[in-house]
Amino acid sequence: MLDRIVLRVRTLSAVGAVLLAIAPSVTQAQTGDSKQEPAKTPPGQASDKDSRKVDEFAEAARQLSGPAGNPECVWIGRRVVNLLWRDDLDTAFRHLDLYDRFGCPSGHVQATFRCVVRQGSIDPKAPESLGARVHQCWVNPTQQPSAAAAQPAASAPQGGTQTQ
Repeated sequence: MLDRIVLRVRTLSAVGAVLLAIAPSVTQAQTGDSKQEPAKTPPGQASDKDSRKVDEFAEAARQLSGPAGNPECVWIGRRVVNLLWRDDLDTAFRHLDLYDRFGCPSGHVQATFRCVVRQGSIDPKAPESLGARVHQCWVNPTQQPSAAAAQPAASAPQGGTQTQ
């Protein structure tokens, strides 16, 4: 009986040692060789996306006077407007608290959101169009709606009841 137990322990030990010897080669085959890592931007050089963001912040600083043109106000404020558009009100209000803490003008968020809404609907299949519209309205919140957006709103029937 004792011999059978010793034989089983030795067999399990041998199987365990083989599994441990094979495991590193299996994990290496699964993780590294077949996948290519995305090309990283060399240190000290900005990627296209980073340089575009810097250009947008510089444009906002040129066109806006006061704290609404500060990079932190532009970044947080545009996020607030994006979140409001997507009906994520809880997150928008948390960001708005941070926006206020930086001393950014809350009226600018309101004017920007009004501008975005007045421009009409946004194609949900093109999410970058929301970011572009928010940026355009951020730097010019008094921007008038385009003719295509204004026409359906003007021809839509007025709902509600009339009071006499």
